[in-house]
Amino acid sequence: MQQYESVIILTPLLSDDAAKEAIAKFKSILTEGGAEIVAEDNWGLRKLAYPIEKKSTGYYHLTEFKAPGELIKKLEVEYKRDERVMRFLTIALDKHALAFNEKKRSGAFNKKTETKTEEASN
Repeated sequence: MQQYESVIILTPLLSDDAAKEAIAKFKSILTEGGAEIVAEDNWGLRKLAYPIEKKSTGYYHLTEFKAPGELIKKLEVEYKRDERVMRFLTIALDKHALAFNEKKRSGAFNKKTETKTEEASN
């Protein structure tokens, strides 16, 4: 199974509960299709780089998962059918992206916070 990463931008008109329900729907599509969720990251409400559908903000959610290739087409069809999704992007991860994501999850890039903590303790 190939490892993928999918980012969706949901409309900002949703309540927090409605956004969580939409994310749960897509997560269930993945798990029912035989995918294994590796990591999830909810970025919350963020400003968009450019207006989409006359909206300047959106709820961002990232999901990293292992899945068979035919499941991606089904997932993206569901993204297109759901009116709550403004944009989405699903990519297959190569070995370099996998290594980067693993380092990011382990906290290897948090050196700024570590040095500030060490300076504060001195």
